[in-house]
Amino acid sequence: MSTPINEALLRHFRDLRDGVHGQAVSREDKERVFATAVELLDPVARRVLAEFDADLLLGTGEVVASGVTRSKEGGLNAMWSLTWPEQRAAQEQPIAVVAHYGAGFHHPHLRGNTVGDWPMNVFDAADAEAQADTLRVIAAGDAHNLVFQESYRLMPALTRSAPTARH
Repeated sequence: MSTPINEALLRHFRDLRDGVHGQAVSREDKERVFATAVELLDPVARRVLAEFDADLLLGTGEVVASGVTRSKEGGLNAMWSLTWPEQRAAQEQPIAVVAHYGAGFHHPHLRGNTVGDWPMNVFDAADAEAQADTLRVIAAGDAHNLVFQESYRLMPALTRSAPTARH
């Protein structure tokens, strides 16, 4: 039985073997696929980062999305960032999910600010939803690395009392 993560890798490797990304062959077509994938990923990335905000940051964070932008090298990028007061005060990078399609890349990838690449195979809403666990791992890696670089004091869940529910 193939796991979703292994299936994503196999799909990615088949694209490399076959010289395509989904059905797209030309750079122009692959860029259109990337832009659509970013739109499909948007609600999933926002939801995943909202989970981190609720659990680690006690609701003090803010999710900001860049939309698709062109890099100075000619590639495409999109970023969903989770920022919060302690992170900004420490001048550390936010927790992030980044979709990028480098100018010399065959197809796009996902990464964080501090963690490396993962295949980005998003062609419809089901594919985008299937990326939720990968996005969680990317965001968790960023959270871990930010604490490692700075301090556990970046995480309100460790330094503040959780708000009590009102009845």
